Amino acid sequence: MSKDAPNFANRTVWTGDNLDILRGINSECVDLIYLDPPFNSNQDYAAPIGSKAAGAAFKDTWTLDDVDEAWHGEIAERDSGLYSVIAGAGLAHGSGMKSYLIMMAVRLLEMHRVLKPTGSIYLHCDDTAVHYLKMLLDSVFGARRYRNDIVWQRTSSRNDAGRWGRVHDALLFYTRSDAFTWNRVMQEHDPEYIRKAYRYEDEEGRYRLHEIIRTASMGERPNLTYEYKGYRPRWGWRKIREKVEALDEAGYLVWSDSGRPYVKRYLHDHPGVPIRDVITDIPPATGKTERTGYPTQKPLALLERIIAASSKPDDVVLDPFCGCATTLVAAETLGRKWAGIDLSPLAVKLVAERLSDHHGMFGQVAARTDIPRRNDLGKLPNYRTYRHTLYGRQEGNCMGCRIHFPFRNLTVDHIVPQSKGGSDHLDNLQLLCGACNSKKGNRPMEALIAELFMEGIRQ
Repeated sequence: MSKDAPNFANRTVWTGDNLDILRGINSECVDLIYLDPPFNSNQDYAAPIGSKAAGAAFKDTWTLDDVDEAWHGEIAERDSGLYSVIAGAGLAHGSGMKSYLIMMAVRLLEMHRVLKPTGSIYLHCDDTAVHYLKMLLDSVFGARRYRNDIVWQRTSSRNDAGRWGRVHDALLFYTRSDAFTWNRVMQEHDPEYIRKAYRYEDEEGRYRLHEIIRTASMGERPNLTYEYKGYRPRWGWRKIREKVEALDEAGYLVWSDSGRPYVKRYLHDHPGVPIRDVITDIPPATGKTERTGYPTQKPLALLERIIAASSKPDDVVLDPFCGCATTLVAAETLGRKWAGIDLSPLAVKLVAERLSDHHGMFGQVAARTDIPRRNDLGKLPNYRTYRHTLYGRQEGNCMGCRIHFPFRNLTVDHIVPQSKGGSDHLDNLQLLCGACNSKKGNRPMEALIAELFMEGIRQ
Protein backbone atom coordinates (compact mmCIF):
# COMPACT_ATOMS: atom_id res chain seq x y z
CA MET A 1 0.00 0.00 0.00
CA SER A 2 1.38 3.43 -0.95
CA LYS A 3 2.12 5.96 1.74
CA ASP A 4 -0.73 8.27 0.72
CA ALA A 5 -3.42 5.57 0.38
CA PRO A 6 -6.45 6.03 2.64
CA ASN A 7 -7.34 3.19 5.02
CA PHE A 8 -11.05 3.53 4.27
CA ALA A 9 -13.29 2.93 1.29
CA ASN A 10 -14.73 5.61 -0.95
CA ARG A 11 -18.23 6.80 0.11
CA THR A 12 -17.72 6.08 3.80
CA VAL A 13 -19.70 7.85 6.54
CA TRP A 14 -18.75 7.32 10.18
CA THR A 15 -21.04 7.90 13.12
CA GLY A 16 -19.00 8.89 16.15
CA ASP A 17 -16.57 11.38 17.66
CA ASN A 18 -14.49 12.74 14.80
CA LEU A 19 -11.42 13.05 17.03
CA ASP A 20 -11.30 9.29 17.56
CA ILE A 21 -11.89 8.61 13.87
CA LEU A 22 -9.36 11.20 12.67
CA ARG A 23 -6.74 9.62 14.93
CA GLY A 24 -7.32 6.31 13.14
CA ILE A 25 -6.94 7.70 9.59
CA ASN A 26 -3.64 7.29 7.77
CA SER A 27 -1.35 10.28 7.51
CA GLU A 28 -1.25 12.32 4.28
CA CYS A 29 -4.10 10.49 2.52
CA VAL A 30 -6.71 13.26 2.11
CA ASP A 31 -6.61 15.91 -0.65
CA LEU A 32 -9.22 18.36 0.61
CA ILE A 33 -10.91 18.98 3.95
CA TYR A 34 -14.00 21.15 4.34
CA LEU A 35 -15.43 21.56 7.82
CA ASP A 36 -18.46 23.45 9.04
CA PRO A 37 -18.11 22.95 12.81
CA PRO A 38 -20.16 24.52 15.60
CA PHE A 39 -19.51 28.28 15.76
CA ASN A 40 -19.62 28.77 19.56
CA SER A 41 -22.82 30.71 18.96
CA ASN A 42 -24.41 29.94 22.36
CA GLN A 43 -27.53 28.69 20.58
CA ASP A 44 -29.43 25.42 20.38
CA TYR A 45 -30.22 24.09 16.89
CA ALA A 46 -32.89 21.60 15.84
CA ALA A 47 -34.39 20.61 12.49
CA PRO A 48 -38.15 21.18 12.17
CA ILE A 49 -40.52 18.25 12.65
CA GLY A 50 -41.52 16.77 9.31
CA SER A 51 -38.32 17.73 7.49
CA LYS A 52 -35.83 15.20 6.12
CA ALA A 53 -33.44 16.11 8.93
CA ALA A 54 -36.03 15.90 11.70
CA GLY A 55 -34.24 14.72 14.84
CA ALA A 56 -30.98 16.49 14.00
CA ALA A 57 -30.06 18.82 16.85
CA PHE A 58 -26.99 20.10 18.63
CA LYS A 59 -26.14 22.52 21.41
CA ASP A 60 -23.51 25.07 20.40
CA THR A 61 -22.63 26.16 23.94
CA TRP A 62 -19.24 25.43 25.52
CA THR A 63 -18.15 25.28 29.15
CA LEU A 64 -14.67 24.45 30.37
CA ASP A 65 -14.32 21.07 32.11
CA ASP A 66 -11.53 18.79 33.29
CA VAL A 67 -11.32 16.92 29.97
CA ASP A 68 -10.75 20.23 28.17
CA GLU A 69 -7.93 21.06 30.57
CA ALA A 70 -6.37 17.65 29.95
CA TRP A 71 -6.51 18.27 26.19
CA HIS A 72 -4.96 21.67 26.81
CA GLY A 73 -2.06 19.92 28.50
CA GLU A 74 -1.67 17.64 25.47
CA ILE A 75 -1.60 20.69 23.20
CA ALA A 76 1.08 22.28 25.39
CA GLU A 77 3.32 19.28 24.78
CA ARG A 78 2.69 19.17 21.02
CA ASP A 79 2.53 22.86 20.07
CA SER A 80 3.51 25.67 22.45
CA GLY A 81 2.26 28.37 20.04
CA LEU A 82 -1.16 26.78 19.85
CA TYR A 83 -1.25 26.54 23.64
CA SER A 84 -0.49 30.27 23.94
CA VAL A 85 -3.25 31.22 21.47
CA ILE A 86 -5.84 29.27 23.45
CA ALA A 87 -4.65 30.60 26.79
CA GLY A 88 -4.82 34.16 25.47
CA ALA A 89 -8.33 33.64 24.08
CA GLY A 90 -9.42 32.35 27.48
CA LEU A 91 -8.16 35.51 29.15
CA ALA A 92 -9.66 37.82 26.52
CA HIS A 93 -12.98 36.12 25.89
CA GLY A 94 -13.64 33.72 28.75
CA SER A 95 -13.71 30.03 29.55
CA GLY A 96 -16.42 29.19 26.99
CA MET A 97 -14.22 30.36 24.10
CA LYS A 98 -11.23 28.57 25.63
CA SER A 99 -13.19 25.30 25.79
CA TYR A 100 -14.40 25.70 22.19
CA LEU A 101 -10.89 26.41 20.89
CA ILE A 102 -9.43 23.43 22.75
CA MET A 103 -12.04 21.22 21.10
CA MET A 104 -11.13 22.64 17.69
CA ALA A 105 -7.35 22.61 18.22
CA VAL A 106 -6.96 18.90 18.99
CA ARG A 107 -8.98 18.10 15.88
CA LEU A 108 -7.11 20.56 13.63
CA LEU A 109 -3.83 18.92 14.64
CA GLU A 110 -5.18 15.60 13.33
CA MET A 111 -6.57 17.21 10.16
CA HIS A 112 -3.14 18.66 9.43
CA ARG A 113 -1.65 15.18 9.82
CA VAL A 114 -4.09 13.42 7.47
CA LEU A 115 -3.88 16.10 4.76
CA LYS A 116 -1.53 15.51 1.82
CA PRO A 117 1.31 17.98 1.17
CA THR A 118 -0.68 19.14 -1.89
CA GLY A 119 -3.90 19.38 0.13
CA SER A 120 -6.10 22.27 1.25
CA ILE A 121 -8.48 22.94 4.12
CA TYR A 122 -11.50 25.27 4.29
CA LEU A 123 -12.90 26.08 7.74
CA HIS A 124 -16.41 27.57 7.63
CA CYS A 125 -17.33 29.88 10.52
CA ASP A 126 -18.90 33.22 11.36
CA ASP A 127 -17.65 36.33 13.14
CA THR A 128 -18.09 34.81 16.63
CA ALA A 129 -14.72 33.08 16.67
CA VAL A 130 -13.18 33.63 13.21
CA HIS A 131 -10.29 35.72 14.57
CA TYR A 132 -9.35 33.08 17.14
CA LEU A 133 -9.78 30.25 14.64
CA LYS A 134 -7.44 32.00 12.22
CA MET A 135 -4.80 32.11 14.94
CA LEU A 136 -5.30 28.39 15.56
CA LEU A 137 -4.84 27.69 11.87
CA ASP A 138 -1.78 29.95 11.73
CA SER A 139 -0.27 27.88 14.54
CA VAL A 140 -1.19 24.45 13.13
CA PHE A 141 -0.59 25.04 9.40
CA GLY A 142 1.80 28.00 9.58
CA ALA A 143 1.01 31.63 8.83
CA ARG A 144 2.63 31.24 5.38
CA ARG A 145 0.02 28.65 4.44
CA TYR A 146 -2.85 31.12 4.80
CA ARG A 147 -4.42 31.81 1.41
CA ASN A 148 -7.75 33.59 1.85
CA ASP A 149 -10.45 34.75 4.22
CA ILE A 150 -13.43 34.18 1.94
CA VAL A 151 -16.67 36.04 2.61
CA TRP A 152 -19.93 34.32 1.70
CA GLN A 153 -23.05 36.49 1.83
CA ARG A 154 -25.51 34.01 3.30
CA THR A 155 -28.52 36.34 3.34
CA SER A 156 -29.45 39.64 1.72
CA SER A 157 -31.00 41.40 4.70
CA ARG A 158 -30.90 41.30 8.45
CA ASN A 159 -31.77 43.84 11.12
CA ASP A 160 -29.36 43.64 14.06
CA ALA A 161 -30.13 46.30 16.65
CA GLY A 162 -27.23 48.60 17.42
CA ARG A 163 -24.86 47.27 14.78
CA TRP A 164 -24.45 46.57 11.08
CA GLY A 165 -26.55 43.65 9.84
CA ARG A 166 -24.61 40.38 10.04
CA VAL A 167 -25.19 38.82 6.64
CA HIS A 168 -22.00 36.87 5.94
CA ASP A 169 -20.03 33.79 6.95
CA ALA A 170 -16.26 33.38 6.64
CA LEU A 171 -14.27 30.53 5.12
CA LEU A 172 -10.61 30.33 6.15
CA PHE A 173 -8.57 28.76 3.35
CA TYR A 174 -5.17 27.20 4.20
CA THR A 175 -2.90 24.75 2.43
CA ARG A 176 -0.55 22.10 3.77
CA SER A 177 2.37 23.42 1.67
CA ASP A 178 3.13 25.86 -1.13
CA ALA A 179 2.73 23.07 -3.72
CA PHE A 180 -1.05 22.80 -3.45
CA THR A 181 -3.73 21.88 -5.95
CA TRP A 182 -5.39 24.91 -7.52
CA ASN A 183 -7.76 25.05 -10.50
CA ARG A 184 -8.92 28.17 -12.30
CA VAL A 185 -12.66 28.34 -11.68
CA MET A 186 -14.73 31.00 -13.43
CA GLN A 187 -17.89 32.80 -12.33
CA GLU A 188 -20.49 33.86 -14.85
CA HIS A 189 -20.64 37.56 -15.69
CA ASP A 190 -23.42 39.59 -14.15
CA PRO A 191 -26.16 40.08 -16.81
CA GLU A 192 -26.15 43.83 -16.21
CA TYR A 193 -22.39 43.93 -16.79
CA ILE A 194 -22.83 42.04 -20.07
CA ARG A 195 -25.54 44.45 -21.17
CA LYS A 196 -23.39 47.50 -20.47
CA ALA A 197 -19.94 46.22 -21.45
CA TYR A 198 -20.74 44.05 -24.48
CA ARG A 199 -22.90 46.55 -26.32
CA TYR A 200 -22.15 45.42 -29.87
CA GLU A 201 -23.12 42.31 -31.76
CA ASP A 202 -22.35 40.68 -35.09
CA GLU A 203 -22.66 37.21 -36.62
CA GLU A 204 -20.06 35.86 -34.15
CA GLY A 205 -21.88 37.17 -31.06
CA ARG A 206 -21.72 39.99 -28.54
CA TYR A 207 -18.51 41.97 -28.24
CA ARG A 208 -16.94 45.10 -26.74
CA LEU A 209 -14.29 47.43 -28.15
CA HIS A 210 -10.85 47.34 -26.56
CA GLU A 211 -8.18 50.01 -26.76
CA ILE A 212 -5.00 48.95 -28.58
CA ILE A 213 -3.02 52.19 -28.45
CA ARG A 214 -0.99 53.29 -25.48
CA THR A 215 -1.80 56.22 -23.23
CA ALA A 216 0.47 58.58 -21.36
CA SER A 217 -0.05 56.65 -18.12
CA MET A 218 1.44 53.53 -19.74
CA GLY A 219 4.66 55.29 -20.66
CA GLU A 220 6.25 55.75 -24.05
CA ARG A 221 7.67 52.73 -25.90
CA PRO A 222 9.37 53.94 -29.10
CA ASN A 223 9.74 50.40 -30.42
CA LEU A 224 5.90 50.23 -30.71
CA THR A 225 5.53 53.60 -32.39
CA TYR A 226 4.63 53.19 -36.05
CA GLU A 227 2.07 54.33 -38.62
CA TYR A 228 -0.71 51.98 -39.65
CA LYS A 229 -3.24 52.93 -42.34
CA GLY A 230 -2.47 56.59 -41.82
CA TYR A 231 -2.83 56.48 -38.04
CA ARG A 232 0.19 57.19 -35.82
CA PRO A 233 -0.72 57.40 -32.08
CA ARG A 234 1.21 59.90 -30.01
CA TRP A 235 2.14 57.37 -27.33
CA GLY A 236 2.55 54.32 -29.54
CA TRP A 237 0.73 51.00 -29.88
CA ARG A 238 0.07 48.30 -27.30
CA LYS A 239 0.77 45.57 -29.85
CA ILE A 240 3.51 44.97 -32.35
CA ARG A 241 2.67 45.78 -35.98
CA GLU A 242 2.42 42.11 -37.04
CA LYS A 243 -0.30 41.44 -34.44
CA VAL A 244 -2.25 44.54 -35.47
CA GLU A 245 -2.09 43.43 -39.11
CA ALA A 246 -3.27 39.91 -38.16
CA LEU A 247 -6.22 41.31 -36.17
CA ASP A 248 -7.16 43.55 -39.09
CA GLU A 249 -6.98 40.72 -41.59
CA ALA A 250 -9.17 38.50 -39.37
CA GLY A 251 -11.81 41.21 -39.12
CA TYR A 252 -11.23 41.97 -35.45
CA LEU A 253 -10.15 45.59 -35.96
CA VAL A 254 -12.79 48.34 -35.90
CA TRP A 255 -12.10 51.95 -36.90
CA SER A 256 -14.13 54.66 -35.17
CA ASP A 257 -15.58 57.67 -36.95
CA SER A 258 -12.55 59.67 -35.82
CA GLY A 259 -10.21 57.13 -37.38
CA ARG A 260 -9.11 55.58 -34.11
CA PRO A 261 -8.65 51.76 -34.13
CA TYR A 262 -10.14 49.32 -31.59
CA VAL A 263 -10.10 45.54 -31.34
CA LYS A 264 -13.21 43.38 -30.84
CA ARG A 265 -13.34 41.35 -27.60
CA TYR A 266 -16.06 38.69 -27.90
CA LEU A 267 -18.06 37.52 -24.92
CA HIS A 268 -17.60 33.85 -25.87
CA ASP A 269 -13.83 34.29 -25.42
CA HIS A 270 -14.33 35.76 -21.95
CA PRO A 271 -17.22 33.73 -20.48
CA GLY A 272 -16.59 34.69 -16.87
CA VAL A 273 -14.27 36.09 -14.24
CA PRO A 274 -11.97 34.15 -11.88
CA ILE A 275 -13.55 33.34 -8.52
CA ARG A 276 -13.07 36.03 -5.91
CA ASP A 277 -12.94 36.07 -2.12
CA VAL A 278 -16.34 37.78 -1.78
CA ILE A 279 -19.17 35.43 -2.81
CA THR A 280 -22.49 37.14 -3.44
CA ASP A 281 -23.91 34.98 -6.23
CA ILE A 282 -24.70 31.84 -4.19
CA PRO A 283 -27.87 32.06 -2.07
CA PRO A 284 -28.63 29.82 0.93
CA ALA A 285 -29.92 26.30 0.32
CA THR A 286 -33.56 26.61 -0.73
CA GLY A 287 -36.29 24.57 -2.38
CA LYS A 288 -37.60 21.08 -1.81
CA THR A 289 -34.95 19.46 -4.01
CA GLU A 290 -32.06 20.73 -1.87
CA ARG A 291 -33.34 21.84 1.52
CA THR A 292 -33.37 19.06 4.13
CA GLY A 293 -34.30 21.12 7.17
CA TYR A 294 -30.86 20.61 8.73
CA PRO A 295 -30.28 23.63 11.02
CA THR A 296 -27.02 24.87 9.49
CA GLN A 297 -27.23 23.48 5.96
CA LYS A 298 -24.99 25.08 3.32
CA PRO A 299 -25.83 25.29 -0.41
CA LEU A 300 -24.50 22.70 -2.85
CA ALA A 301 -23.23 25.43 -5.19
CA LEU A 302 -20.87 26.74 -2.50
CA LEU A 303 -19.33 23.33 -1.88
CA GLU A 304 -19.10 22.59 -5.58
CA ARG A 305 -17.13 25.80 -6.11
CA ILE A 306 -14.69 24.96 -3.30
CA ILE A 307 -14.19 21.37 -4.45
CA ALA A 308 -13.74 22.43 -8.09
CA ALA A 309 -11.07 24.98 -7.11
CA SER A 310 -9.02 22.85 -4.72
CA SER A 311 -9.15 19.24 -5.90
CA LYS A 312 -8.94 17.04 -8.98
CA PRO A 313 -11.14 14.15 -10.16
CA ASP A 314 -10.63 11.05 -7.96
CA ASP A 315 -9.09 13.15 -5.16
CA VAL A 316 -10.25 12.33 -1.61
CA VAL A 317 -12.51 14.89 0.08
CA LEU A 318 -13.17 14.67 3.83
CA ASP A 319 -15.83 16.46 5.86
CA PRO A 320 -15.34 15.74 9.60
CA PHE A 321 -18.58 17.57 10.57
CA CYS A 322 -20.64 16.35 7.62
CA GLY A 323 -24.13 16.98 9.03
CA CYS A 324 -26.63 16.74 6.18
CA ALA A 325 -23.87 15.62 3.78
CA THR A 326 -23.79 18.57 1.38
CA THR A 327 -20.01 18.22 0.95
CA LEU A 328 -20.35 14.54 0.14
CA VAL A 329 -23.06 15.08 -2.46
CA ALA A 330 -21.02 17.86 -4.09
CA ALA A 331 -17.92 15.64 -4.14
CA GLU A 332 -19.88 12.83 -5.81
CA THR A 333 -21.25 15.26 -8.41
CA LEU A 334 -17.72 16.38 -9.32
CA GLY A 335 -16.23 12.88 -9.51
CA ARG A 336 -14.25 12.99 -6.25
CA LYS A 337 -13.87 10.25 -3.66
CA TRP A 338 -15.20 11.18 -0.24
CA ALA A 339 -15.73 10.37 3.41
CA GLY A 340 -17.67 12.06 6.18
CA ILE A 341 -17.93 11.94 9.97
CA ASP A 342 -20.78 13.06 12.20
CA LEU A 343 -21.94 12.43 15.74
CA SER A 344 -25.50 11.87 14.60
CA PRO A 345 -26.49 8.62 12.81
CA LEU A 346 -28.90 10.80 10.84
CA ALA A 347 -25.98 11.84 8.59
CA VAL A 348 -25.84 8.33 7.10
CA LYS A 349 -29.56 8.43 6.32
CA LEU A 350 -29.36 11.90 4.78
CA VAL A 351 -26.39 11.16 2.54
CA ALA A 352 -28.06 7.97 1.29
CA GLU A 353 -31.29 9.83 0.52
CA ARG A 354 -29.55 12.76 -1.13
CA LEU A 355 -27.30 10.57 -3.27
CA SER A 356 -30.40 8.68 -4.34
CA ASP A 357 -32.20 11.94 -5.20
CA HIS A 358 -29.27 13.57 -7.01
CA HIS A 359 -27.48 10.62 -8.60
CA GLY A 360 -29.84 7.64 -8.47
CA MET A 361 -27.41 5.79 -6.23
CA PHE A 362 -28.77 3.11 -3.91
CA GLY A 363 -26.94 1.18 -1.23
CA GLN A 364 -23.47 2.53 -2.06
CA VAL A 365 -22.70 4.30 1.23
CA ALA A 366 -20.47 2.45 3.70
CA ALA A 367 -21.88 3.26 7.15
CA ARG A 368 -19.35 2.68 9.94
CA THR A 369 -19.31 3.11 13.71
CA ASP A 370 -15.88 1.55 14.30
CA ILE A 371 -12.57 3.37 14.47
CA PRO A 372 -10.27 2.86 11.45
CA ARG A 373 -6.93 1.19 12.09
CA ARG A 374 -3.88 2.90 10.60
CA ASN A 375 -1.83 0.79 8.22
CA ASP A 376 0.67 3.44 7.08
CA LEU A 377 3.25 2.87 9.82
CA GLY A 378 4.78 -0.29 8.42
CA LYS A 379 5.26 -3.51 10.36
CA LEU A 380 5.79 -2.66 14.03
CA PRO A 381 7.36 -4.83 16.71
CA ASN A 382 5.33 -5.96 19.70
CA TYR A 383 4.56 -2.81 21.68
CA ARG A 384 5.87 -4.36 24.92
CA THR A 385 9.41 -4.31 23.51
CA TYR A 386 9.46 -0.52 24.03
CA ARG A 387 9.37 -0.77 27.85
CA HIS A 388 13.05 0.06 28.37
CA THR A 389 12.95 2.96 25.88
CA LEU A 390 9.87 4.40 27.56
CA TYR A 391 11.31 3.94 31.04
CA GLY A 392 14.34 6.01 30.06
CA ARG A 393 12.28 8.62 28.27
CA GLN A 394 9.93 9.05 31.28
CA GLU A 395 12.80 8.79 33.79
CA GLY A 396 10.86 6.09 35.62
CA ASN A 397 7.80 8.25 36.25
CA CYS A 398 4.23 7.13 35.66
CA MET A 399 2.64 9.37 32.98
CA GLY A 400 -0.58 9.43 35.00
CA CYS A 401 0.17 10.23 38.63
CA ARG A 402 3.76 11.37 37.87
CA ILE A 403 5.15 9.20 40.73
CA HIS A 404 8.49 7.41 40.29
CA PHE A 405 8.35 3.57 40.22
CA PRO A 406 10.80 0.70 39.72
CA PHE A 407 10.87 -0.69 36.18
CA ARG A 408 8.86 -3.81 37.10
CA ASN A 409 5.95 -1.74 38.44
CA LEU A 410 5.25 0.13 35.20
CA THR A 411 3.21 -1.27 32.29
CA VAL A 412 3.01 -0.23 28.65
CA ASP A 413 -0.20 1.61 27.78
CA HIS A 414 -1.66 2.97 24.53
CA ILE A 415 -2.24 6.74 24.88
CA VAL A 416 -5.06 6.51 22.33
CA PRO A 417 -6.59 3.06 23.01
CA GLN A 418 -6.41 0.46 20.29
CA SER A 419 -10.21 0.32 20.30
CA LYS A 420 -10.19 4.04 19.43
CA GLY A 421 -7.80 3.61 16.50
CA GLY A 422 -4.58 3.92 18.49
CA SER A 423 -1.53 2.27 16.93
CA ASP A 424 1.40 0.31 18.40
CA HIS A 425 3.79 3.03 17.27
CA LEU A 426 6.20 4.35 19.92
CA ASP A 427 4.60 7.80 19.73
CA ASN A 428 1.32 6.30 20.99
CA LEU A 429 2.85 4.42 23.91
CA GLN A 430 3.59 5.33 27.52
CA LEU A 431 4.24 3.71 30.88
CA LEU A 432 1.62 3.79 33.64
CA CYS A 433 1.65 2.35 37.09
CA GLY A 434 -0.82 -0.45 37.82
CA ALA A 435 -3.29 1.85 39.58
CA CYS A 436 -3.33 4.42 36.78
CA ASN A 437 -3.54 1.76 34.09
CA SER A 438 -6.50 0.18 35.84
CA LYS A 439 -8.20 3.57 36.29
CA LYS A 440 -7.65 4.55 32.65
CA GLY A 441 -9.00 1.29 31.23
CA ASN A 442 -10.14 1.65 27.64
CA ARG A 443 -10.45 5.42 27.76
CA PRO A 444 -8.31 8.13 26.12
CA MET A 445 -5.49 9.62 28.18
CA GLU A 446 -7.26 12.96 28.65
CA ALA A 447 -10.03 11.18 30.58
CA LEU A 448 -7.50 9.69 33.02
CA ILE A 449 -5.73 13.01 33.54
CA ALA A 450 -9.05 14.76 34.18
CA GLU A 451 -9.99 12.16 36.81
CA LEU A 452 -6.59 12.39 38.51
CA PHE A 453 -6.93 16.18 38.69
CA MET A 454 -10.42 15.86 40.17
CA GLU A 455 -9.17 13.43 42.85
CA GLY A 456 -6.19 15.66 43.69
CA ILE A 457 -3.69 12.93 42.72
CA ARG A 458 -2.23 15.05 39.92
CA GLN A 459 -1.62 18.74 40.36
